[in-house]
Amino acid sequence: MASMLDGCTPWPEEFVDRYWAAGHWRGNTLDNLLRVWALQYGPRTALVHDGTRITYANLNRRVDRMAAGFRLRGLRPGQRVVVQLPNVPEFVVTVFALMRLGAVPVFCPVSHRASEVSHIVHVTQAVGYVGPSTHQGFDHTAMAGDVAAQGPFLRRVFTLEEPGALSSCGGLTVDASGCHYFPLGSIDAPPERAIARSANQVAFFLLSGAATAAPQLIPRTHNDYAYQARAAAELVSLTENDVYLAALPAEFNFTFGCPGIVGTLSVGGTVVLVENPGPAECLPLIERERVTVTSVVPAVAQLWLDVLPTVQADLSSLRLVQIGDAPVHRAIAERIAPELGCRLQQVFGMAEGLTTAAGCIVGSQRTSSFSDVWGACPARHPGLLPPKEGSSDLLGFGKVRALAVEVVEGAPGDFQPLAGFTAGDPSVDLFHDA
Repeated sequence: MASMLDGCTPWPEEFVDRYWAAGHWRGNTLDNLLRVWALQYGPRTALVHDGTRITYANLNRRVDRMAAGFRLRGLRPGQRVVVQLPNVPEFVVTVFALMRLGAVPVFCPVSHRASEVSHIVHVTQAVGYVGPSTHQGFDHTAMAGDVAAQGPFLRRVFTLEEPGALSSCGGLTVDASGCHYFPLGSIDAPPERAIARSANQVAFFLLSGAATAAPQLIPRTHNDYAYQARAAAELVSLTENDVYLAALPAEFNFTFGCPGIVGTLSVGGTVVLVENPGPAECLPLIERERVTVTSVVPAVAQLWLDVLPTVQADLSSLRLVQIGDAPVHRAIAERIAPELGCRLQQVFGMAEGLTTAAGCIVGSQRTSSFSDVWGACPARHPGLLPPKEGSSDLLGFGKVRALAVEVVEGAPGDFQPLAGFTAGDPSVDLFHDA
């Protein structure tokens, strides 16, 4: 197996052999998978944002040209680049373009400020930053300049301008620290010959959802993330006819690959990007784009439900709402089916790799414990955790990451938890009354 990025712990060889033998890992990098999807679904719509619609073929072309443009501007394989963009097509294009170049995107929520971004740059030794010039009144370009002045790493800043706005850095600007600034829209060059790379390598870094003073970084490989997105897509029966609304930040693991953006693209579906998860923006979009699947947090779900009577929107296309980040209140869960007219799937996921999902509210029916939800676990299997017999409305899968959770043979609900988690951990209680 090819060595991983310096500083990242590789998967144990026994896991690698097992996952390859079982067909969970298939040896394709995520950016190469995009090439495959472009060939399969070329004229179909891949991304929608406001009035912009991008086909699979055009998305792949844009990724090719941006990857070559990044190389022209000095980025090289293996280098880390912080990506801090809102839910716009440029986020998807940038992430896949960096992976195609062989660089490693570091996902950073657009809400993070200098202290968090500086920490991320220092820990990853990121040489590049991609972000909005300004966003919601905050000057990201100035912040990036401040971070660049603090250390020797950050030397390339690529800024996304508002539509119709003039770039603050023109074609090229160099500041006193030696950091170069480029408009993201100028990163374009004729595509270069594809570079063969190992899917065992780190594809990108996610930020951990753990409550820590400083952001913790989680490396995800092409092999393991491709498996996660594929398994999640199969779990919810995604097809090319599905339309996924990315309402939460695209940098979240939940939004990016559970099944999210990557899972939807893998089956030829359409991803609708929206920058605000509020009902005024999202409910009309569900009607206009005939959205079938979306993922939100409990607070957003409650907000949608509370304003629904005042919004004239046809939500009949919606078939599944995923709720994650925290256990959903029972009262909210019981409103989803009758008011939104779709199924609810509660998702508990970690950027580190564990993802579990259960869609188990129908009317007032409720599952009350982990062992009620999951069937007997297959021996040492990173794939499906089947529902208990007779629980046909339950959905579930466990994406098992080395050093996180290893599913073992045993009774329903048996698992080996990560240190610090116990079978009584609140994260395991899918629905709660408090």
